Amino acid sequence: MSRRLAFVVATLSFAAFATTAVVAQSDVAKQREALMKEYGKATKAVGGMLRGATPFDLATVQSTLDLYAKNAKTLPTLFPEGSGEGTDALPAIWEKKDEFEALFTKLAADSVAARAAITDEASFKANFPGVIRTCGTCHDSFRKKS
Repeated sequence: MSRRLAFVVATLSFAAFATTAVVAQSDVAKQREALMKEYGKATKAVGGMLRGATPFDLATVQSTLDLYAKNAKTLPTLFPEGSGEGTDALPAIWEKKDEFEALFTKLAADSVAARAAITDEASFKANFPGVIRTCGTCHDSFRKKS
C-alpha cells in the first residue's frame, strides 16, 4: 500500500508543479501585455503630436519617455523561456535573446537621451521618431503580425 500512496503523492505533486508553472507563465504574459498596453496608450498621445493632430505638450512627451525607459528595464525579465505560447511573441525572442534584450537597452538609453534633448516642438519632432523606431524594430523582428 505504501508504494501506491507514494505514487499518488508523486503524481499529485507533479500535477501541482505543472499547474503552478503554467499559471506563472500566464502571469508574466499578462504583466508584459499590461506594460505594452501602457506603451501603446502613451505612444498614441504623442503620435497625435507628431502628426500635428494634437498640440505639443512637453510634460506628456517627458512622461512618455520616462515610461519607455522604466518599462524597458522591466520587460526583458517578463519573457522567460516557454512563455510565448498563446501570445504574439515569436520564438525569435528566445532564439536571439541577446539581440532582443539589446533592443530594450537601446530603447531605455534612447528615451533618456531624447528626454534631455527635447525642449520644444521642433526638438521633439527631430528626436522622438528615433525612439519609436526601436519599438518598430522589435515588433518587426519579435512579434507576430496581426
